[in-house]
Amino acid sequence: MNRKEIEEEVIRNYQRDEQMMILVFAQWCINHGLDPAELYARAYPGQAPNPLLGQVLDLTVPKEESSEILDDTLLGVLSLFGNDDLAYVVTEEIANRKKSARP
Repeated sequence: MNRKEIEEEVIRNYQRDEQMMILVFAQWCINHGLDPAELYARAYPGQAPNPLLGQVLDLTVPKEESSEILDDTLLGVLSLFGNDDLAYVVTEEIANRKKSARP
């Protein structure tokens, strides 16, 4: 492989991994009765809606058909991609869920 082919492969791998990260985020939201687009908009209020998020939503499954996605798993995946603002909003939702689960 020449340098250009290697760079193109790296870009394709990053894009595929980014799509997987967004899918994990979207499925976690579905599993917890949250709207992924709304959380994304809260995290990035100045940005236009993420078109990749819209595409990935078609790949999610109903909560009943999904495997559990642990909170720490999602936060780790978001961290890998530097999505600190989105991780912050997710952390708020986790705290709200835990607060409402207390007796």
